[in-house]
Amino acid sequence: MKILHLSDIHIGSGFCHGRVNPATGLNTRLEDFVKTLSLCIDRAIADHVDLVLFGGDAFPNATPAPYVQEAFANQFRRLVDADIPTVLLVGNHDQHSQGLGGASLNIYRTLGVPGFVVGDTLTTHRISTQKGDVQIITLPWLTRSTLMTRQETQRSSLAEVNQLLTDRLEVVIEGEIRRLDPNLPTVLLAHLMADNATLGAERLLAVGKGFTLPLSLLTRPCFDYVALGHVHKHQNLNKSNDPPVIYPGSIERVDFSEEKEDKGYVMIDLEKGKVNWEFCPLPVRTFRTIEIDLSKQDDPQKVLLKGITKYDIQDNVVRLIYKLRSEQLDLIDNSSLHQALSIAHTYTIQAELVSQLAKPRIPELTASSSIDPMSALKTYLNNREDLKEIMPSMLEAAQNLLTDDEGICLVSQGGK
Repeated sequence: MKILHLSDIHIGSGFCHGRVNPATGLNTRLEDFVKTLSLCIDRAIADHVDLVLFGGDAFPNATPAPYVQEAFANQFRRLVDADIPTVLLVGNHDQHSQGLGGASLNIYRTLGVPGFVVGDTLTTHRISTQKGDVQIITLPWLTRSTLMTRQETQRSSLAEVNQLLTDRLEVVIEGEIRRLDPNLPTVLLAHLMADNATLGAERLLAVGKGFTLPLSLLTRPCFDYVALGHVHKHQNLNKSNDPPVIYPGSIERVDFSEEKEDKGYVMIDLEKGKVNWEFCPLPVRTFRTIEIDLSKQDDPQKVLLKGITKYDIQDNVVRLIYKLRSEQLDLIDNSSLHQALSIAHTYTIQAELVSQLAKPRIPELTASSSIDPMSALKTYLNNREDLKEIMPSMLEAAQNLLTDDEGICLVSQGGK
């Protein structure tokens, strides 16, 4: 059977990187997320997949705005119309109050949406498809309070709590495994942080709310495929591929921490004891960081504008970061920068001052050196490329000051 696995849609995220579309009144980043999600649904329908698995985090939080919920529902309704069964797993962003009080996706179960299964508990679902039945064990985002009481965690270190939680979860999963039909293909669909995952933007999202699980808990021989959610960077955690343990990653870039990550979904061909999978990249909007150090430039404005033109920033989300010295601030024409960046989708400009005090000390000019003032000045100027042109006049002026000071000292001494 064919399965499409996607996760971490986060529809409604990143509005700060968009602008209002005057034709629709919607933020352009919302439109980006809807467009990308629609491409996933298009593929599911065009390829006549037998099942869609969503790995959690539909929205940026558990109480999305109504128009954001509508945008999500409009796309997934297309799967209902195409008679494609769908499993919606509850992620950490879909839960209210760290798992207490339900989840934003539960409305699909309450409304009895045909073919939709909401995975908000650790249980096994037997789903009928056009190619036969499949077993899906759903493991939603779990918190400490899900498996343990507060009294049990008192006076325990974080590592001890994590181990106790893992032990308890292993018992629960083992109970589900024993009830499986050994003749049916089986998928574990889980929203979690695996201990060997390479993290991206989500690295701080679950601090204090969840725990890390060992890969060994997921690589059971009864699982034909492990479909994960939560980590935004696509990766296969099990290099032996037996079974594949796959994060498809998020379908859109949430912020600049995901600037260099490919975004997409996974297509799976599954049968009992055999699976093939393929990561399918999506054409998402480019995030681009331009960093330029102007602190040693004689004409920082020229260098800055030239640096911008090196990149194709048409319709990109751009952040320009340039470093300069405080005395160079008046040499930067901000209106020219705005003009150069105007072809970007959106952009931000960030100037960072370079402290002269932070420069490495010149060894010859340490406090312990016995170098005379003129030699010290020459040494300093020889290490300043930006002062080479005026070095002779500075040395001459310094010599004149020293001569005058010596004369003043002689007069003072003679008057005593």
